[in-house]
Amino acid sequence: MAKESKPGDLMEKLVGLCKRRGFIFQSSEIYGGINGFWDYGPLGVELKKNVKDEWWNTIVRQRDDVVGLDCSIIMNPKVWEASGHVVNFNDPLVDCKGCKARFRADKVYMVIAMAGEEVVHQAGVEADGDEQAKAEAIAKANSKTRRRLEEKADRLTWSVVRVDHAVEGGPAGICPMCGGHLTDARKFNMMFKTFVGAMEDSTSVAYLRPETAQGIFANYRNVLDTARIKPPFGIAQIGKSFRNEINPRNFTFRSREFEQMEIEFFCHPSEADKWYEYWRDTRYQWYINLGLKSSKLHLRSHEKEELAHYARACADVEYDFPFGTAELEGIANRTDFDLTQHQKFSGKDMAYFDDESKERYIPYVIEPSGGCDRATLAFLCEAYTEDEAPDENGAMQTRTVLRFHPRLAPIKVAIFPLVKKDGMPESADKVYRECKKAGLTAFYDEKGAVGRRYRRQDEAGTPYCVTIDGQTATDGSVTIRDRDSLKQERIAASSVVETVQRKLRE
Repeated sequence: MAKESKPGDLMEKLVGLCKRRGFIFQSSEIYGGINGFWDYGPLGVELKKNVKDEWWNTIVRQRDDVVGLDCSIIMNPKVWEASGHVVNFNDPLVDCKGCKARFRADKVYMVIAMAGEEVVHQAGVEADGDEQAKAEAIAKANSKTRRRLEEKADRLTWSVVRVDHAVEGGPAGICPMCGGHLTDARKFNMMFKTFVGAMEDSTSVAYLRPETAQGIFANYRNVLDTARIKPPFGIAQIGKSFRNEINPRNFTFRSREFEQMEIEFFCHPSEADKWYEYWRDTRYQWYINLGLKSSKLHLRSHEKEELAHYARACADVEYDFPFGTAELEGIANRTDFDLTQHQKFSGKDMAYFDDESKERYIPYVIEPSGGCDRATLAFLCEAYTEDEAPDENGAMQTRTVLRFHPRLAPIKVAIFPLVKKDGMPESADKVYRECKKAGLTAFYDEKGAVGRRYRRQDEAGTPYCVTIDGQTATDGSVTIRDRDSLKQERIAASSVVETVQRKLRE
């Protein structure tokens, strides 16, 4: 039976497991790390690759109306002028004059304005609607309460914030960490700036892309003219993006370097609402199909005041992480805004001419944009389980297991010789090599009691373990054990590859 963990405890356990088992490491850890950057270890890189492969297979290889693209990270800076990022890609920034902590102003003020009453009640402070008194109460609250409220504020929208306080030059507030006074809010552009070429001056300024979408829009005509495809069609891309976040946090959820899985689907304006609903529902179902089946997964449509100025509709696929409910993927009807902007700034014609209807139009765009790192983290959170299972002597013990969907599991099958003699290692190695040759991520382990080897693979999320024992030499059979049911059955050693492949297709 699975054991329940408190959200804070679960996150702490999961982070520890990720480090201990080689899923995720702090970048540059031997030098003290660098905030907002993470490295994926041997198991983590396989897990993340499997997430990307499932997305690519579903979106591109199994469809006739979507093609792939891989755009450069650095583009002509005029791209970002056309998209509005140079002028508008800003967060309001405040600093604490006391402890020097740095915050997004909208988050601080929204914690005060929207969640202050809850903290005031918990802290035993009578504020009577006074925002400064609420802020001082927040400063007195314990760190867990602050984190929870910050995440609650993180789900509120900039449009609401703009009406309240957090604008450039807005009023100073109280630091939620130490109670000190905050500076006035000022704009902070989140794009990483660099230089192209030998000179470092205004003529050589470039940016690391803050999103993958603009590379797709810039190549829209190239794909249209070369891929023998016409609307409705999509262009898909998986790639790195970079944002100089003021306050990266929550493990890999909000980082300064991250990977996106994004589709720009081009269609006739009259069909945009239909395609928006299709992609909204299809993308939500994708997460369910890969194991996010609990009540923690939500599909939330944006209210009118939340929408970007260019968006006709938008919905978020959200997941209840241990640190709060947060977005995995957004699906938006971006209208013809992007192509119109690039047509205006580049002077290139972005219209499509339909030979059949003789109509000329700029397509509307439906954009499902998901975070690969966020999806990977959600699958980790969902998979983490503690339950009771018998050891090799039949005694019940608590085990930690990652119940990944088998297709996402970093290791698909582990091969064990029961003991290191009587030809068992040689037979096990043969099965192991056959699995590797067939393209299965396999792991060979002959160290320690077989029960402890099972536990190690449970922690890694391996769905199937195969043990070669004394009976193998007699009848050529082996034992295959299921991670979740703990059921063991004997199959022919020669059928291990076929059996595992069949189970992965189920």
